[in-house]
Amino acid sequence: MILQTKGLTKSFGGVFAIDQVDFDLEPGIIQALIGPNGAGKTTLFNVITGLFKADDGMVLFDGLDITGWEPYQICHKGLSRTFQIINIFPGLSVFENIQMAVVSHKRETKNLFARKEKMFREEVFQLLEIIGLSDKVDSIGGNMSLGEKKRLEMAIALANEPKLLLLDEPTSGMGPEETAEIMDLVKKLRDELKITICFVEHDMNAVFQWAERITVLHQGKIIASGSPLDIKNNQQVQRVYLGGEI
Repeated sequence: MILQTKGLTKSFGGVFAIDQVDFDLEPGIIQALIGPNGAGKTTLFNVITGLFKADDGMVLFDGLDITGWEPYQICHKGLSRTFQIINIFPGLSVFENIQMAVVSHKRETKNLFARKEKMFREEVFQLLEIIGLSDKVDSIGGNMSLGEKKRLEMAIALANEPKLLLLDEPTSGMGPEETAEIMDLVKKLRDELKITICFVEHDMNAVFQWAERITVLHQGKIIASGSPLDIKNNQQVQRVYLGGEI
């Protein structure tokens, strides 16, 4: 497994956001993490990536125990993520956003302003090509469409050369066409960059069309994990989703 959590627990004010969660990801897979609002999905991502410290349990990434590590340490080991609320520099250009991320990954921040125009141009343009923003090099991040901002945030995450990419609601707020474009991009990233991807999503059409494995959280606990067919036929999962078939 590229990622495993064992008994991972996090509470806020006595309420368990995640409770004894055993979660795993196989290398090279596209896996979805689903569940009702408040199920603990984003909290699980936050604990895995070091934004929140676990109350109990452990996180293993690529054979390393990263429990309690700082986010930047985890990032430099090859675990990147995006957020529900888009996390870019809105006042910088697309090129500058990605360049900043590459510079940080290469640990060249002290030299950023010494030779800014020349720093890692090739790496930035490679990411622009992969992510489909080659024609937006000089566009200001905050002025782009939602779909373009999502792509930019993915490019920033990819600047870390990750082995594992966690995407928190990558298609939130999008229509069917934009959703399909983003999810096609997710599959392209997995296939071409050979990385593992796990995404949180509420659009069940996207989940069952693109995920190869699905894990379901409810009230901080995993209630099911398996193939899309397994999850579709799971009666407990159907009850969690208000009694309807997914």
